[in-house]
Amino acid sequence: MVRQPEVIGIASGKGGVGKTSLSVNIARQMAENGKKVFLFDGDMGLANAQIALGVKAKENISHVILGEKNINEIVIQVSQGFSLIPGASGVQQMAALNNIEMAGIVSIFSEIKAEIDFFIIDLAAGISPTVLTLLDACHKRVIVVADEPSSIADAYGLIKVVCQRSKRDDIFMVENRFRGQSSEKDASNLFKLINQVCIKFLDRSIKNLGTVSEDEFFSMALKDNKALLDYAPTSIGLKDIDGIVQEIFALDPVQDMNGGLEFFIDRKQ
Repeated sequence: MVRQPEVIGIASGKGGVGKTSLSVNIARQMAENGKKVFLFDGDMGLANAQIALGVKAKENISHVILGEKNINEIVIQVSQGFSLIPGASGVQQMAALNNIEMAGIVSIFSEIKAEIDFFIIDLAAGISPTVLTLLDACHKRVIVVADEPSSIADAYGLIKVVCQRSKRDDIFMVENRFRGQSSEKDASNLFKLINQVCIKFLDRSIKNLGTVSEDEFFSMALKDNKALLDYAPTSIGLKDIDGIVQEIFALDPVQDMNGGLEFFIDRKQ
């Protein structure tokens, strides 16, 4: 038997809040800490994690769904301990999968032969059926929010839908792109505000994983198609990313696989 990984979904209510950049850099930093990490680009229609990492993906998840490849044949090793499962980009039918089709994709992951400590899913923005089905399959759901009204409103909307689908206590928040010397305080206040609203109206409390400062090196690294660790290893942003990674490591590990869709149950070599 292959050991069961922690499955972490990284989502956002709206696009443009730095979700993919965070997903890529969290996965890369986990691997730097000695973990074996897979990142699945779960934006089924407009996947771009491979661009952010500067890798070429000849095949992607659409080729697996069409039966042209198996899941192990499309895996790309990005660096030591870090592998990418590319999503499809510009394939319209992939962006409109129904729940049954998505469940079929989820089941494909049980065929992965590699040892994995963390399986991270970089989800599309919003509350589409694809996003919600993949979030159901995660043991920990991370919502990325920026300090702007539309991002805050849409993050709460996503949390509300997730809470309505299950009573699991596994929703976390990351505050991204906070500026200035008071950024940590501002981010803490934003988390407290959203959490208070969740408690009042959803009868649910969320947890805070940390804050990522606004850092020009993020955009510079993306333009150079590199993870931040490989572009600016002493940057403030990377320090914040590592703080979030350490918070994740400190969380209680999954004791059983009943939290999600159990798509790694009974994995075999």
